Amino acid sequence: MVYEISRTAGKLERSHIRAVMEHGFGKEGVIPLWFGESDEPTPEFIKEAGKAAIDANFTTYPPSAGLPVLRKAISRYMTELYGTQISDQQITVAASGMQGVMLSFQCLLNPGDKVKIISPIWPNAANAARLLGADVSSFLLQRDEAGKWSLNLERLFSDCDAGCKLLYLNSPNNPTGWVATREELVAILDYCRKRGIWLVCDDVYGRMVYEGKSAPSVAEIMTAEDQVILLNSFSKAWNMTGWRLGWITAPPEIGLSLARMTEFNISGAAPFIQKAGVAAIEQGEAFIQANRAALKQRRDLVCEGLAAFSRVTIPVPEAAFYAYFSVEGVEDPFAYAIEILDKTGVGIVPGSAFAHDGPYFRMCFACSPGLLSEALTRLEPHLNR
Repeated sequence: MVYEISRTAGKLERSHIRAVMEHGFGKEGVIPLWFGESDEPTPEFIKEAGKAAIDANFTTYPPSAGLPVLRKAISRYMTELYGTQISDQQITVAASGMQGVMLSFQCLLNPGDKVKIISPIWPNAANAARLLGADVSSFLLQRDEAGKWSLNLERLFSDCDAGCKLLYLNSPNNPTGWVATREELVAILDYCRKRGIWLVCDDVYGRMVYEGKSAPSVAEIMTAEDQVILLNSFSKAWNMTGWRLGWITAPPEIGLSLARMTEFNISGAAPFIQKAGVAAIEQGEAFIQANRAALKQRRDLVCEGLAAFSRVTIPVPEAAFYAYFSVEGVEDPFAYAIEILDKTGVGIVPGSAFAHDGPYFRMCFACSPGLLSEALTRLEPHLNR
């Protein structure tokens, strides 16, 4: 039987990340480097806080905007991290960074609104906007001869036509590891202010930088009245991918709308998970520092290994935990990712998963050095001439 479904839902393409994963899932000996998550568990102090919250009966409906204790903890965390006052009235708790994207878009977008997204990028944000009927287009980061990524601001601003409603920026970037400079963020915010464009910044990888304490953020330069929304998640920095917890920082005036959107979607993030989030925020700094040091070693291991292969060009990422590289002579990246998986048992994903044409691939290096070394050994015959 053929069922009639939403035209927008029916038009969405299948994720190439999921397609590669489903092709390899459950096969013996596969090294799964397709998802953006660590192979190490959530820290014990976070798990214990979640268990204690269940035992204390934090199992009923929470306030739609989030538990006050978590909103206040996030406010203190951001204020200290970015050196500027962020009020708890600017914070809305979401059940994951992805839900934060959808809630924000539901508050801001109408059918036909024009959205510009800087790419390559994780595909879910663009598809969330398309589900709401927005007209989505991409602006591609540029790459020099050495493979280093950069943003051409002059071209970006000329590419945002008069009808642009929203600009979406992911920095640090998934998949490239590119990081916007403070000067670039100042220029982008100034441009959006002058044009009345909403600036939505995905800061999920903000703590996963290899120089400094955190990546530059619009949080450092915005006011509470600016048309800016910042999106963040507990998934990456605190190894909490499966917990599904994130937050939105937005002007207080739209906080009520965000809370309503939360109510209409899921009522609110599970309260015992929110209590675990408080522990992550208040006790997690040492873990972030140690995890980042370990990831830097793994980044260097993978990038040095890939750079030694004659068919590969790879810039060293400034942030996040992905190696994003090109392979000479590949005409169909998705088919090649499947071929690599079948022949080597190594799961990597094609650049086509990130709205990027060309022979590009992403490998997550947030796993044990031994597993990464084994993956490189398996890949060597296929990525060398």
